[in-house]
Amino acid sequence: MYRVFAIILWAAIVVSALLSFFIWPEQFTPQGIAALLTTFRSEALLIYLLFSVVRGFTLLPSTPLIIAGTLAFPAEPWIVLTISMLGIIASSSMIYWFSDVLGISEFFETRKPDAVAKIRSRLEHPTGIAFVFLWAFFPLVPTDAVCYVAGSSKMNFAKFIAAVTVGEVILCSFYICSSSFLIDRLT
Repeated sequence: MYRVFAIILWAAIVVSALLSFFIWPEQFTPQGIAALLTTFRSEALLIYLLFSVVRGFTLLPSTPLIIAGTLAFPAEPWIVLTISMLGIIASSSMIYWFSDVLGISEFFETRKPDAVAKIRSRLEHPTGIAFVFLWAFFPLVPTDAVCYVAGSSKMNFAKFIAAVTVGEVILCSFYICSSSFLIDRLT
């Protein structure tokens, strides 16, 4: 019963996000997200946090959201970093814990069994924590994928979340500093 509800909820979020993306693609640019956040200024930080948490279930990258946060709150880079990290940690944790419940691990294992097996073998190796750190730090691979596999392979949660946090703090800090630098130069 819980699994069916979780799958329906997850599918509804993904379908809603995809439909919104195709209907209003301009809203999913960093400028569009920043405009939405500034429209609801008093609730903007809460909305930004909510978007950051839910984003993980949509499999959309966090980069546009982080840049949007920098555009919406240019004088508050530490708040953008804090909220971005809270969202990443929350979504990574939920993906880790609910990967089996949502059936995501089964989906990936039937569609991409070789890739899942390679990731799983690296996670189970003594250097698995370094692999998660590098995966989270490298901007061209989706952190959510390693979260699903780590959850399904029952990697130690504390080590997993520590590696994701350190890797993502470095990456997010780079995004925020680079975006702030460009904003200062262009304005």
